[in-house]
Amino acid sequence: MMRKIALALLFFFLVSGLAIAQKQKVSFKDSLDQKLDLSDWVLTANGFIPFPSIITEPALGGFGGALFGVFVDPNPPYRDSVDGKEVLTRVKPNIYGGGAAMTVNGTWMLGAAAIGVIPKWRSNYRLVTGYADVNLEFYRSFEQLGEKKFEFNIRTIPIVGQLTKQLGKSDWYAGLNYLFLKTELGLANYEFHDEKAINTIISRPSVLIEYDGRDNIFTPDRGVHWITMIGNSAEWLGSDYSYGLVSTTAFYWLPVTPTLISGFRAEVQNLWGDAPFYMLPFVNLRGIPVARYQGNTIATAETEWRWDFSPRFSAVGFVGTGKGVMKEESWKDDSWKTSAGAGARYLIARKLKLRMGIDVARGPEEWAYFFVFGTSWRK
Repeated sequence: MMRKIALALLFFFLVSGLAIAQKQKVSFKDSLDQKLDLSDWVLTANGFIPFPSIITEPALGGFGGALFGVFVDPNPPYRDSVDGKEVLTRVKPNIYGGGAAMTVNGTWMLGAAAIGVIPKWRSNYRLVTGYADVNLEFYRSFEQLGEKKFEFNIRTIPIVGQLTKQLGKSDWYAGLNYLFLKTELGLANYEFHDEKAINTIISRPSVLIEYDGRDNIFTPDRGVHWITMIGNSAEWLGSDYSYGLVSTTAFYWLPVTPTLISGFRAEVQNLWGDAPFYMLPFVNLRGIPVARYQGNTIATAETEWRWDFSPRFSAVGFVGTGKGVMKEESWKDDSWKTSAGAGARYLIARKLKLRMGIDVARGPEEWAYFFVFGTSWRK
């Protein structure tokens, strides 16, 4: 039944997009250079765009399809007072979306999200929910057996809510994040049995602080984005597991020349206590499958360089390394895992500074390719 709903959503977003295009008679060419551009389509067709995507994540079978309806609702400038004078302050757009995805290994999911701004409160909010039936591989190393692969079916209902408040009139924000996760775990080939991992509930509130000095939320050219979150899952909060998590991530973009943009990313996560294995942090790099290298402590560093060799087209190169260490291991027990690759971008919506394209990457074990909408770095 749920798979039929997913297929119906895919069909609905495709037909709706075509109907709106015909009704609005929106031009798909930019008025400046007459090149393909979706700015007017997004901004005038009630902010709606059907966004098809190909899923290329190796951990999910390497191939699949997704279609999401994305609504971009630009907020008008907010009238503010600075030094006793009234000024117009730019406000980020509201973004809403929903859709479905399927992959060749039997994974499928439905999802909806709302990311927006409350100008009068100087606040940002985020709501995400859905249903996922995921077939995923996890790896563990044993002293005498070496590394072993385990395949799981994870059926989960996630609910994420977040509200942050601007501190004064600065680029600093502070707020709360809440994760609710109801999970049913299939035990195929499951050799290290955990009774609580069959049906579980995780309830994890977190406090977070954020600095957002990016010049654009879709494809930044300059600025810093830094997020630190401290969360706690406990039985008195309704969770089946008691554990803590600290995560800090920093992104930095700097234009070396008007057409050469450098980007840098650093991330550290540390989890302690009693957490299910599927909640452990993992090395997140293009070219490395999801959850391939997990650990209680994770460190990742990556750099990406973009060359805008024409007003519309860009070439991208990137390299990153990361390490995951379990709590019973020493930091020296494991090696750094490195991946690198290259890609291309096209300025698909000039008025939004939105670029999209494709990357090809090589990790320690295999090649992978990724379709990119906006920046590859999201948090």
